[in-house]
Amino acid sequence: MNEKTLSMRLERVAAHVPQGARLADIGSDHGYLPVALALRGGITAAVAGEVAQVPYASAMRNVARNGLTQVVTVRLADGLEALQPTDCISAITLCGMGGKTMCEILERGKARLNGTERLILQPNGDERELREWLMRNGYQIVSEELLRENRFDYEIIVAEPGEGVTYSAEELYFGPLLMREKAPAFLHKWQRMLRQKQQSLANFERAREAVAAEKREDFAQQIGWINAVLA
Repeated sequence: MNEKTLSMRLERVAAHVPQGARLADIGSDHGYLPVALALRGGITAAVAGEVAQVPYASAMRNVARNGLTQVVTVRLADGLEALQPTDCISAITLCGMGGKTMCEILERGKARLNGTERLILQPNGDERELREWLMRNGYQIVSEELLRENRFDYEIIVAEPGEGVTYSAEELYFGPLLMREKAPAFLHKWQRMLRQKQQSLANFERAREAVAAEKREDFAQQIGWINAVLA
């Protein structure tokens, strides 16, 4: 993968960035996403934020090599501290980190959000917690995708500021739009997850004294939800 050839996962993230957006890619790694979008003319400006020195330096090189220093600004910063009011950001991407980490980044940086940005999120796990953060902070999920790449399932959650959106426990767990559409990738994922959770619950039952009843009940509830959504 490079700035000319994105992974399938990043291509699908890129597809949700509005044409002409002013993008902030937080945790930008090598800067592949904003550089690719800038080369395609898909964005008018971008900030590539990176907290680690090595990928920051790599992003700087990629931006310079592609002649994009007037379009893509690379900043060494922690999370949304990379944003400045004069950036006038209209879309934010966070990709390839845990959902709980994304919640922490968004929570710490709330003061830097202008309240109009589209959030395009690709968490590696903890999707339920991320959806809950969005709901509690006034965001509505406007699009969701699930794809499988290199033997891993990836979810993409797109959210925009909304009015009083409330999701059920099951919607937070599966994704309100994903569970409604039930695309093949969604069904395949949850068929696999059902087998895994059934096996885990069987192991818990065999080691009953070593596993808290609350944990066994939680797995049983999840199995019930999965059976219902697959029915």
